[in-house]
Amino acid sequence: MGIRHLACALLVATAVAAPAARDDSLTKLNSFIDEAVANQAEILNGTTVTARSKRSTCTSKSLSVRRPWGSLSQIERKAYTDAVLCLQSLPAKTPASLVPGAKSRYDDFVATHINQTAYIHYSGTFLAWHRWFTYNYEQALKNECGYNGTQPYWNWALYANDPASSPIFDGSAYSMSGNGEFIADKGPITLTLGDYAPVVLAPGTGGGCVTSGPFENMQVNLGPVALPLNNGSVLTGTGLEYNPRCLKRDISATVNQLYANATSIVNLITQNNNIYDFQMVMQGVPGSGSIGVHGGGHYTIGGDPADDVSTSPGDPVFYLHHGMIDLTWWTWQQLDYKNRRNAIAGTGTFLNSPPSPNTTLDDVIDLQYAGGGPITMRELMSINDGPFCYTYAR
Repeated sequence: MGIRHLACALLVATAVAAPAARDDSLTKLNSFIDEAVANQAEILNGTTVTARSKRSTCTSKSLSVRRPWGSLSQIERKAYTDAVLCLQSLPAKTPASLVPGAKSRYDDFVATHINQTAYIHYSGTFLAWHRWFTYNYEQALKNECGYNGTQPYWNWALYANDPASSPIFDGSAYSMSGNGEFIADKGPITLTLGDYAPVVLAPGTGGGCVTSGPFENMQVNLGPVALPLNNGSVLTGTGLEYNPRCLKRDISATVNQLYANATSIVNLITQNNNIYDFQMVMQGVPGSGSIGVHGGGHYTIGGDPADDVSTSPGDPVFYLHHGMIDLTWWTWQQLDYKNRRNAIAGTGTFLNSPPSPNTTLDDVIDLQYAGGGPITMRELMSINDGPFCYTYAR
């Protein structure tokens, strides 16, 4: 089985589910975010001694603030989706000789994710790479499409019981578009991986093309690499050829409730004191029966390309999902900043296959034609240092 197919399968490993979201867990999560905000302010105001870049100009007053989608006004939401549509209308920078199917600036980001999937999941760069990736997507919206806001995020816990009715997926003009058209009698998604038991995920409540909201006419150009189908098979390919099709979703409250609820997030933050455990539990420890909140968010969206690990940025909700991934990591960092700011673990390849050196703070990340330029891991470890100067509000 190829490494990209391995990634796809592991992210949907059989889960021992956390209990459904409870009010007390959401309260705890909110308190952790509030504490993280307060600690960040102390660092920036100089009341906490920490290592910061001498070139850093970030201050409490210059912080930009990322907010959950539901807290944005209708005007702010439409400004964001208009900018995404703009990015999809701009020509690609990726050479056709490298990725023939990349037709837009939006596709540049998808192509980069496809080409680097085997090095950015279950590796030492997972969290920092996706922080840099999401940030540069946000910068492209701003610098190339005139967006004046910040990257919003999707707090999985808020709508775990009914994500399809949330402001993110309700299908209105001010959403990220709705569910896919309902397809009856779909089978479950079933994957196999080595000696592990087959993975079975119940189907969601859509499955077909998205028919409402800003992205109802969106064309997905790249993929698949390893797309699980409802007949138990996996549709595979290079992912790099031109393959125009509609955006499909199969939103699943079941997946959201089981794997990306408030209790799941709180347990992730409180029960993992080192970065290795934290990032592994977030992604789902192979063989443990958990897909983690990372897999939980992706497979709540469902469909094509969201179910395909490599091409998942082809669904615009990817960036709201990874905004929440970044918020969760940032919160965990801030609760013990001195010891966690520069904490990394893992190697440069997916589950160290093939074997590779341990990731270091001097390793370089390069997003290729997506933009951003080469940058060291060291520069990506804090959102109020290096190239970053942002925070989160709940």
